[in-house]
Amino acid sequence: MAAPFTVLHVCMGNICRSPMAERLLARAVRDRAGAATDEPLVRSVSAGTGGWHEGEEMNPPAARQVRARRGSDDGFLARKLRGDFIDEADLILTATADQYDYVVALRPDAAGRTFVLGEFGRLLGAVDRAALPPAEPKPEAVRQRGVAVVAAVHRLRGGEAPLLTDDLDDPWGRGDQTFQRVGDEIEDTTVPLAALLLP
Repeated sequence: MAAPFTVLHVCMGNICRSPMAERLLARAVRDRAGAATDEPLVRSVSAGTGGWHEGEEMNPPAARQVRARRGSDDGFLARKLRGDFIDEADLILTATADQYDYVVALRPDAAGRTFVLGEFGRLLGAVDRAALPPAEPKPEAVRQRGVAVVAAVHRLRGGEAPLLTDDLDDPWGRGDQTFQRVGDEIEDTTVPLAALLLP
């Protein structure tokens, strides 16, 4: 069986931004799919460019944001980014442009499917829905549609660099208000992505 459409979220330590994005995308997909299927339609995973927190749970204020948004922080353990994680991913979303550069330095062939989270969200609205493969709550259909969305956003990017405003602030050590704003910014991308994958 082919793997479901796989989204890899990348930040620095993999305890704040990327785990929030991982779990909030999973929740957004679950919201769209409802009880339609037992099979995972999207595989949402994350990793950090640094390994300082490997094996740790999500940062508590990040976990609070995930739970407050009806996501789950169960079973999360931080891990360091490896090349094979990038190879397995159909879409790589990084918290910042620096992390985009890090991913592409590790795997130059991933440039076309790697985006800063805010950049991807900003371009997503311009995707021509009519040109996408048909949507169905089945892993293979979601994967085909997802791959087509990634290709469309890459074309819309047209070689332009991401904007400074596309970066997600690092909320580490900065209190619940900052985490809430970062959570909102993450959902500005993850919710429309889920809606496009599963209209």
